[in-house]
Amino acid sequence: MKVKKYVAPTMPEAMKKIRAELGKDAVILNSKVIHTGGIFGFFTKKNIEVIAALDPSPLDRQPVQKEKPRPIQPSVNETLWTKPISKIEDKSMERNDSNLKNEIDELKILLKDLSTNQHHISTTLYPEQLQKVEMKLMEQEVDLAIRVELMSSLVELWYKNNSKASEREIEGWLRQLLFQKVEQFQHGGISFQKKFINVVGPTGVGKTTTLAKMAANCVLKHNKKVAFITTDTYRIAAIEQLKTYAKILDVPIEVCYNLDDFVKAKENFSSFDLVFIDTAGRNFRNKQYVEDLNEVINFSDEMETFLVLSLTAKIKDMNEIYKQFSIVDIHRFIFTKADETSQYGAILNLMLAHKKGVAYVTTGQNVPDDIVEATPEILIQTLLGEEKK
Repeated sequence: MKVKKYVAPTMPEAMKKIRAELGKDAVILNSKVIHTGGIFGFFTKKNIEVIAALDPSPLDRQPVQKEKPRPIQPSVNETLWTKPISKIEDKSMERNDSNLKNEIDELKILLKDLSTNQHHISTTLYPEQLQKVEMKLMEQEVDLAIRVELMSSLVELWYKNNSKASEREIEGWLRQLLFQKVEQFQHGGISFQKKFINVVGPTGVGKTTTLAKMAANCVLKHNKKVAFITTDTYRIAAIEQLKTYAKILDVPIEVCYNLDDFVKAKENFSSFDLVFIDTAGRNFRNKQYVEDLNEVINFSDEMETFLVLSLTAKIKDMNEIYKQFSIVDIHRFIFTKADETSQYGAILNLMLAHKKGVAYVTTGQNVPDDIVEATPEILIQTLLGEEKK
């Protein structure tokens, strides 16, 4: 693909230049108004900057040959999660085509340049078969920088495979690229390596309900002896809610108003396998509220702490929440309210931004149900908007 930038006073003049050099088959990838010249910001001239491309591939001019029947593809579980991209077998990838490499490198540079100067990239920048992928990533609100990186890799695979690939193959490439990003972090629920399980987060994200789901699973599935500690003394309803869950599960609960209460509660529960700690919801914009956690809870080496975030929140707020709560040692994320949204890009954005894995994703209010232990496969299924199990 030949990609070139043109600058002209008007769009018709720019089009005239493009047709003269690239011909009638050229495609407009992007256009914007720029201002050039002038003195101290005055008397600037308005111009149109247009990026155009032409695919000179001889494939389009060759006689159409009848395609041989393709073998039935194995299932997703057999191939898409286990076959590395680096080992995709295609004779076309064995070519030593320096021109192709140069074109791909030029396109990658163009994508990177556009991503640093725009809030979005037009999907027409990509081959038609890849545009659906870009649209899906955009709809999921995946960060622009992450999208550009993913799409650049897909474009490279596309051209190395002679601009031929089925939707299934493209989906397989995308899954592998996402898998490579996600698998580098620790995922999964309670490790059972530490006795105290702590959940923190802002108001309204469902911490108490999530804590009850985690505790119930430990009692019912793992036969663990558990207890509750609550430091949420700001809301009587929160204490009563956790007491109700404790009664249902037949486990003890202690209410702690300060650090001394917390130390005594820890001593009282010394014989228990796991102690679940519920904290008060905090206004993440008030740093003092978050710092108050250290006055009530002793964050020791024997504690596993999860930051609970709602997927219905804005990504900007989520990042700010993480920044405020990072004064304590956050081990993994828990994402709630997955059933109340259709956009899950925040999961990928936060993982990559803060280098943390995911423990659970919750999908409703039912206890002990409506909670899924996170794995790379489940996170990618969620991100791609597939049915959650």
